[in-house]
Amino acid sequence: MAADAQGTGVAFEEMLAPGRDGAPLAGEKNAADLEAVFDVPVRISVVLGRTKMPVANLLKMDIGTVIELDRQVGEAIEIYVNERLVARGEIVLVENRLGVTMTEIIKAA
Repeated sequence: MAADAQGTGVAFEEMLAPGRDGAPLAGEKNAADLEAVFDVPVRISVVLGRTKMPVANLLKMDIGTVIELDRQVGEAIEIYVNERLVARGEIVLVENRLGVTMTEIIKAA
């Protein structure tokens, strides 16, 4: 009988390690594993800021109305995928179009 690493005397048998036949180890991912989800549509939202106002003020809005948001100029904007915060970024101008560059990725909690 062979002892385990803690010296408890429990027997163990040698097993072939997963992946010796060329298959990926359990838990390992590669691009081919994700191929099934490549065409799944997701909704991406970029939030510049928020505000609250009474419906009466909303109904008074017209072209050119300025809405004050809860953000300062230069403050990071929020990027959501399917209504889940995934990143923060900055607005950029690319060939006369607005875009967003990610400056911080939010890790899942």
